[in-house]
Amino acid sequence: MHHPHHEAVVTLMRRVATEIVLPRFRNLGADEIEEKAADDMVTVADRLSEAALTEGLAALDPTIRVIGEEAVAADARLVAGIEHGRAWIIDPIDGTNNYASGIATFGIMIALVEDGETVAGWILDPVTDRLCHAIRGGGAHVDGRRVTAQPSGGERPSAVLATYHLDAATEAELCARAGRVFTVAPMPRCAAEQYARLVLGTNDIALFQKTLPWDHAAGSLLLREAGGVVRWPDGSDYHVADQRRGMVAAASPALWDEAVAVLFG
Repeated sequence: MHHPHHEAVVTLMRRVATEIVLPRFRNLGADEIEEKAADDMVTVADRLSEAALTEGLAALDPTIRVIGEEAVAADARLVAGIEHGRAWIIDPIDGTNNYASGIATFGIMIALVEDGETVAGWILDPVTDRLCHAIRGGGAHVDGRRVTAQPSGGERPSAVLATYHLDAATEAELCARAGRVFTVAPMPRCAAEQYARLVLGTNDIALFQKTLPWDHAAGSLLLREAGGVVRWPDGSDYHVADQRRGMVAAASPALWDEAVAVLFG
């Protein structure tokens, strides 16, 4: 099952990857990389990618607003009202810190939301050309194959913890709690990759701190449609208009329950 705009969106993403993102990977000048906030990079490729994606999506349906990460960084008012009406949400290069450092773990993400709920999402790995996509009620797919989230199969569940925005004491406590029950795996610092790993059985659990809509709108739908869950510790489901910190994603409801009990119990 595909969204009516599926082929056009995928063609657009692959064109942007081929013409803008990949030619600049490991080929950026120092003046083409900026720190827009502490430990948060942006490159000329991010801005060019977002401009091309915005233009292409607007051409598909001019009645759907477009919300891009870099546009919101320049004018935070653009994200207001995201819970009303229809909107494309763009992450032109997710994992920019990796991209700017020459690490091949980054992605392009697009989500279509209606009244704050994601109805379709696409995640492209430009390096491998792996395409993950989902449609609400229509399942999750990786490279055209319908998938169900699988456990990692290790002796202990594999958990990934985003702790780099926490104070030292909180980080130490979380890691100690997790380490008693889970195998703590390194975070890829790329939500596009992390959601794919949860679906494909590399990891079982991920704790996210930042919950910006361009980082999670597409991936949360992918994981849910694959049978996983993305919820706040209080049990409420992720919603693009809710940007609280400390969200837990897991490959199954049972793994989510275990993660919350261990990390926050």
